[in-house]
Amino acid sequence: MAKRLTRIYTRSGDDGTTGLAGGERLPKDHARIEAIGAVDELNSAIGLLRAQPLGDAIDQPLEVAQHRLFDLGGELAMPGSELLTAAHARGLEQVLDRHNASLPPLDEFILPGGSETAARCHLARAICRRAERELLRLARLEPVNSASICYLNRLSDLLFVLARVLARSSGGAEVTWKRDV
Repeated sequence: MAKRLTRIYTRSGDDGTTGLAGGERLPKDHARIEAIGAVDELNSAIGLLRAQPLGDAIDQPLEVAQHRLFDLGGELAMPGSELLTAAHARGLEQVLDRHNASLPPLDEFILPGGSETAARCHLARAICRRAERELLRLARLEPVNSASICYLNRLSDLLFVLARVLARSSGGAEVTWKRDV
């Protein structure tokens, strides 16, 4: 396999622009670049979560999600390409349903926390929601793969459910919102 990066700095972004895969340059604050950055940040947050011992039932789907997020970054870097499909979101739904089946129904809103691992998962969920908003912002300006928007929506749902599972499995408890505190 050929080496992809032989030199890390190029100085080409010193003028406030960055390059897409096809060679087009965009301002670093362009909606497309903001979406790419949010997806990258989400992938990093999931990587931080995965640095904790999670068990295969949680870690494996998160590893797959990291690969799909890299695909999504590729879609965004190559306007017009579509790497994610509805089947990817359905795969998340299957994992989500499996984990959610073991949880009691919600009686109140959940606050991020419960354990360090659950809190990391909640942080990843919040970043996922922002990545989804950035993708929607871009979709108002340019065509965006609707399957990718759906994927991020479903991934944030999965991260919420996994945070609930992690809060309970690590000896902690879910922290619920109290109206009168």
